Amino acid sequence: MIHHVSIGTNDVERSKRFYDAVLPILGIELMAHDEAGLGYGSGTFHFSVQVPIDGKVATVGNGTHIAFAVEDRAMVERFYTVALESGGSDDGAPGLRPEYDGNYYAAFVRDPDGHKIEAVTYSAK
Repeated sequence: MIHHVSIGTNDVERSKRFYDAVLPILGIELMAHDEAGLGYGSGTFHFSVQVPIDGKVATVGNGTHIAFAVEDRAMVERFYTVALESGGSDDGAPGLRPEYDGNYYAAFVRDPDGHKIEAVTYSAK
């Protein structure tokens, strides 16, 4: 079980605008905010967006992405729409990905710093 995931940002306020719009769709709420970063959570899972503690520029991991499980296809579509409206960019529109599973329905976006995030469901509805 994953306890938390952290990603870097070079602009905390820009990230806040994006994630404050997108994460509540997934049931994840803002828990902490300061100039060094943002802390979101749901139950025992925590997701943070922060300025790197080593003082270097935040960069995107090549091949890295974070997938959030959602209840149904409507949530995938809402996630995608709101992400694009909130400064994210398209990296794979909502749709079936049968190469993974016959019901694997997902959307992929890049956050304003370029991190790849996904919303996925196996629900047939």
